[in-house]
Amino acid sequence: MSILAKIAEIENEMARTQRNKATAHHLGLLKARLAKLRRELITPKGGSGGGTGEGFDVAKTGDARVGFVGFPSVGKSTLLSNLAGVYSEVAAYEFTTLTTVPGVIRYKGAKIQLLDLPGIIEGAKDGKGRGRQVIAVARTCNLILIVLDVLKPLVHKKLIEHELEGFGIRLNKQPPNIGFKKKDKGGINFTATVRLCAQSELDAETVKSILAEYKIHNADITLRSDSTADDLIDVVEGNRVYIPCIYVLNKIDQISIEELDIIYKVPHCVPISAHHRWNFDDLLERMWDYLQLVRIYTKPKGQLPDYTSPVVLPDGRTSVEDFCLKIHKNLIKELKYALVWGSSVKHNPQKVGKDHVLEDEDVIQLVKK
Repeated sequence: MSILAKIAEIENEMARTQRNKATAHHLGLLKARLAKLRRELITPKGGSGGGTGEGFDVAKTGDARVGFVGFPSVGKSTLLSNLAGVYSEVAAYEFTTLTTVPGVIRYKGAKIQLLDLPGIIEGAKDGKGRGRQVIAVARTCNLILIVLDVLKPLVHKKLIEHELEGFGIRLNKQPPNIGFKKKDKGGINFTATVRLCAQSELDAETVKSILAEYKIHNADITLRSDSTADDLIDVVEGNRVYIPCIYVLNKIDQISIEELDIIYKVPHCVPISAHHRWNFDDLLERMWDYLQLVRIYTKPKGQLPDYTSPVVLPDGRTSVEDFCLKIHKNLIKELKYALVWGSSVKHNPQKVGKDHVLEDEDVIQLVKK
């Protein structure tokens, strides 16, 4: 029996099973089996696989990477060529783009790499089309733009989300607040910092059965929030990526103003017209918000700060040490202290050490030993 047939069988059984307290245990087991089969499908056993495929490994350049994902012929290539001035073949038939086309834009001093990925078809997560390579590139992006046709957005949105979820990409979500630690002996130690009555799905029995499916019989599990079986499976699998996502609704020149007002109220959505270049400013601004990049300006001793080319750091890695490592790995060894001007310090300038966390548009001057 092939992996796809096994997946279909489990999905059918899950669809037949009623969801209630009594069946939660059984459904948790089925979800764990399904996650294991999906992983086997993505990473085939033995050998080095069939290679990555021509034109799919694009070198990462710039400060952030944004991937355009969508069905064929929704306007991804038009959007890329109008945003970045890169020519990606555009035509009125489906599957025009067959490999990844990269482009780079400069926005607020940061270099952002844009990737036009080939169209995804239904069943990409099961290896259909070039879906596997497309989604593998999507996993390396800092932000995903799902480009949708404004005339049929919901159907496409659900299908693409389903394909990406099947590949372990979680959109606009935070990692589950679950502590998981394997050990050599002692059995399963299950603690919930949230009251067990507040746990809608997981109890000690379900947790044990899911872990048994992964042949884990000794581990510490701590639930710090109301978690589902899917959350636990994500933590155990450990290969999930959490990526922010914007839904770009293209071709708004084909709808009325009233419909446009409704679309604007949908969260994570930006309506545009790639062909007429409408609303690009809003899209770029929203991309900047979601990427959460931090710009740091450098100031050589006795000179004015250089506001033209900032050093751009990703959110969460913005200490003085991270700043030094971004420039050169030996710089941190020579650092005596740094002088910082900006919102992260109380006095301008302030003397700080390597652990000081910088904020957007701070000015820094390094003093060497």
